[in-house]
Amino acid sequence: MKLSEYVAYDAVGLAELVAHGEVTSGELEAVALKAISAVNPLINAVVETWPAEGGEGADQTCAGAAPLAGVPFLLKDLGVSMAGKRAELGSRLAEGSVAPADSNLMRRFRAAGLATFGRTTTPEFAYGITTEAVLYGPTRNPWDLDRSAGGSSGGSAAAVAAGIVPVAHATDAAGSIRIPAASTGLFGMKPTRGRVSMGPDVDEIFNGLAVQGSVSRTVRDSAAVLDHIRGPESGDPYFAAQPQRPYTEEINRDPGRLRIGVVTQGGGRRPTESTVLDAVSLTAEHVASLGHHVEEATLDLGVSWEEFVLANARLWTANLVPWLDALAAGSGRSIDRSTVQAETLASYAWGREVTGPDFVSALGVRNTVSRSLGRCFARYDLLLTPTLPELPPHLGVHAEGVEDLDGLGWLDRLLDRSPFTAAFNVAGTPAMSVPLATDPTTGLPVGLQFAAGFGREDTLFRLAGQLEQTAPWSHRTPPVWAGAH
Repeated sequence: MKLSEYVAYDAVGLAELVAHGEVTSGELEAVALKAISAVNPLINAVVETWPAEGGEGADQTCAGAAPLAGVPFLLKDLGVSMAGKRAELGSRLAEGSVAPADSNLMRRFRAAGLATFGRTTTPEFAYGITTEAVLYGPTRNPWDLDRSAGGSSGGSAAAVAAGIVPVAHATDAAGSIRIPAASTGLFGMKPTRGRVSMGPDVDEIFNGLAVQGSVSRTVRDSAAVLDHIRGPESGDPYFAAQPQRPYTEEINRDPGRLRIGVVTQGGGRRPTESTVLDAVSLTAEHVASLGHHVEEATLDLGVSWEEFVLANARLWTANLVPWLDALAAGSGRSIDRSTVQAETLASYAWGREVTGPDFVSALGVRNTVSRSLGRCFARYDLLLTPTLPELPPHLGVHAEGVEDLDGLGWLDRLLDRSPFTAAFNVAGTPAMSVPLATDPTTGLPVGLQFAAGFGREDTLFRLAGQLEQTAPWSHRTPPVWAGAH
């Protein structure tokens, strides 16, 4: 298969070729490696590759049973364990660490037939919304190499946007699927809390704020992956009722007339840029033309923005402390500037001062936000917001003055630059970023976020399928595109 042919297919399409014997998984892996050679030196999204398991002999046996058999796939370097493969978490503190066993999620990726052959960049410990770890170096946006690809799943997003793979693993604790999807022109679905197991080594990450998922170019790829990784495992602390039908069927169903509230301003200090406001306005007009009821709304968190930021900082930094302590003990390395970046070190120090009552208070804020958004979704089927209030920033912007910030100051900076995404992590509700717009001046993608009530990915996928049909985006490719080589 030629590279120009490979990039024309999404994951479901490639799996169909394998199932029909028109191409082998080995041939797909070979062309994916060519794509890496063509574009990765420019974007720095893939940090390691290895031969995908199975090889030529597995093609026919996998095709009948595994729905995505042979599809090249990349793992984010965090949140998933693959036996015998390095998991360095974007940090020098964990450099060289090797996973002893598969996590539940990895077993489900295998069962789906995905041919995992490498890992992608992430900011250190996924503790940022731009992917510029000291360990790997900056990951560049395929639409503009001087700009961020977002984070924390920035490596996965850049790899998919550039045509290396059609879909890749991603995680999201405050927007880390949706932010890079918006930055690179992809579709990104953050599932409901409890939809995908975090086990077996951990029961939750950041007290339920984090979830597992993927980024993709097409809606059906994200639906297909989620269909094959969803469902609880024994001992999971959260439970989301299983959907009535596969999500791959939902994308073709009529969503009906939805009640959609439009929110244009986040809770932080940063105003939404005019080009983003224009994109929200045009999107609202489009969904209204499809028959949905659209009206202005506010995002009521039930607490002040300052209380929201403080609670997130307490949860994030308190969780960071034992994580770093365990890595330091296991590696024999010290926790200092030789192993940990300034913003992470400041967050670690701040987290050590979080008391038990502080932590319980933060969980109380989580409950208040969840209840408040629950009332909001009793009124609206969906909320429409910008995914980000601005275009992807230039590389280095997030790090400006970082030496002067403590852990609270760092979280305040992150949430101020991404004020629309984190509320749905705190509440545990699903949300998606859809690449419906571009900035007319720069040509950069603009992501629009739709959020739904707990467990309602089905509603989101129905609308996403409708939007993909009526305002398709898959024909848009960035300047750095493997198919151009």
